[in-house]
Amino acid sequence: MDQVTRDFYDGDPEGYSESTFGNDVSDLRRRFLDHLDPGARILDLGCGSGRDTLAFRDAGYEVVSVDGSEGMCRVASANTGDSVRCLDFLDLDYIEEFDGVWACASMLHLRPEEIADAMVLVRRALRCGGVFYISFKSGGFAGYREGRWYTDVQPDGLRSMASSSGFDVLDVWSTVDPRGTVWTNALLEKQG
Repeated sequence: MDQVTRDFYDGDPEGYSESTFGNDVSDLRRRFLDHLDPGARILDLGCGSGRDTLAFRDAGYEVVSVDGSEGMCRVASANTGDSVRCLDFLDLDYIEEFDGVWACASMLHLRPEEIADAMVLVRRALRCGGVFYISFKSGGFAGYREGRWYTDVQPDGLRSMASSSGFDVLDVWSTVDPRGTVWTNALLEKQG
């Protein structure tokens, strides 16, 4: 993520955590977990407040949490009781360590040309047969909005990014959150 976006999250991580911690994404998590074995190892990529890290851990999964904002790492560590690694997505250095990678509304802060590079690094971090959940606001916008960089993606664009990054597409679908924002979601799989 760029410095402007990082500054946004570092500016009031507690406030951001309070505004998102209670968001119900249990259906998205369930769809992701349906593809993982019990106790699988998950990378929560862009963990934000730590909400999903806690849910995965409470469900019996082993979770490693990372975020690109030092402030969010601090808050997520406090919320989960675990250390959270501060790491930019483009510096992801894991190799075949995870059964699943969860990137819920996080990679949308990368520029379009950075997303493919980050997806290749995610693929490298996954074991063979590993599953990757990713979501973006739906649309064609790329630029600053609400103090942060956003890259919005349509379903066909996400399918194209997935295949060019070496993933098989398991599912792509749209959801609408309580504020009326339309999201493009995907479940991708690493083969070979």
